Amino acid sequence: MLYNMRFFNTEGPIQLDKHYCLPPLQRWALEDILRLIEQEKYFLLHAPRQTGKTSCLLTLMEYLNRDGRYRAVYAKRDYRIHARSEVAPITGDSAFNIKAESLRLGDFTAAETHALLQEHTEETGQVFTPEALEHVWTLTQGQPWLVNALAYETCFRRPEGRDRSRPIDIKLIEQAKEHLIQHRVTHLDQLADKLSGARVRHIIEPMLAGEALEQLPLHDLEYLIDLGLLRQPDGGGIEIANPIYREVLPRTLALVPQASLPRITPSWLDDQGQLNPERLLKAFLAFWRQHGEPLLRSAPYAEIAPHLVLMAFLHRVVNGGGTLEREYAIGSRRMDLCLRYGAVTLGIELKVWRDGRPDPLAQGLMQLDGYLAGLELNSGWLVIFDRRSGQPPIETRTQVAEARTPNDRAVRVIRA
Repeated sequence: MLYNMRFFNTEGPIQLDKHYCLPPLQRWALEDILRLIEQEKYFLLHAPRQTGKTSCLLTLMEYLNRDGRYRAVYAKRDYRIHARSEVAPITGDSAFNIKAESLRLGDFTAAETHALLQEHTEETGQVFTPEALEHVWTLTQGQPWLVNALAYETCFRRPEGRDRSRPIDIKLIEQAKEHLIQHRVTHLDQLADKLSGARVRHIIEPMLAGEALEQLPLHDLEYLIDLGLLRQPDGGGIEIANPIYREVLPRTLALVPQASLPRITPSWLDDQGQLNPERLLKAFLAFWRQHGEPLLRSAPYAEIAPHLVLMAFLHRVVNGGGTLEREYAIGSRRMDLCLRYGAVTLGIELKVWRDGRPDPLAQGLMQLDGYLAGLELNSGWLVIFDRRSGQPPIETRTQVAEARTPNDRAVRVIRA
């Protein structure tokens, strides 16, 4: 029986009688807040969208009104500042330069994530396996909306998860994650919409390409952290905020090229419906030679347009029953793809040859060697997109050769 019970909330403020939640006033330093109020000082609470700001403020209002010394009200003050000298509206942390402190509401810790999920177990008896608990934390890094959305999809929408006698395992969490990403639920769709902004693009684009971030404007970095797109781990540097966002960003950017693809016959399948890597390579080469040039022009991020077109093609492949995983890291100058289809796993590394740089073949073979080792594979593809100026058309320069990695793994080198 699922009625008259609490559930994981993904829309609007928390209601304690309806939703599983962490005590809102424990998510920020209440003593510091009360000190600022007693000193009659203004303060600002900021955090990415759907992190819990409204719930915290409403709970603070109720706390102050119960105390009896104050009369607190909540009013909503969305605003935009327009200046003749600026094309876009000016956004900042306050319309008035009178705040004493700026407070940031953080994501859940691992312990808080587990505590929230444990509320469901205490109320229903349905347990999360230890691996599932850890996987929720790994996928979300404590982003509150993602934690609640994954748990709600798993426990209240999926038929297997609604069986309270069945433990929530890592497989159910993975299925829920794929549903959230594929259906571009509201939070992820709004996040993806930010990718068109110039301040976001000139940081995210080189990150996806594995390029180093040079002369990074501090205010742009802070903007992306406040949006919740990036985080600064304890070890230093910056990275995409969590694995789900890491998956959403390139998938979203590949949507335009994917929508522009012509009809492609799945010639990469054998008579038993299994993926044949050699047939897949032949199909990609034919597709790339015929459609590569116009599709490159349709990609939203020019610097990684080849990556996006290839991913769009591979998404057509995996839509028949496979998965496509991505790895990218700042400064690596590569993106790695892992295509899984039935019993076949294919490791692919993407490199770009740009003006003023040496042929990336040797570095690519070395990097692919390590990637294939992690996948426990003895062969893979190295795709080198030649983006140097003055090159022949794609249909004539696209070629395939054989190579070996330093540890003697077989590689098909595609120069495109």
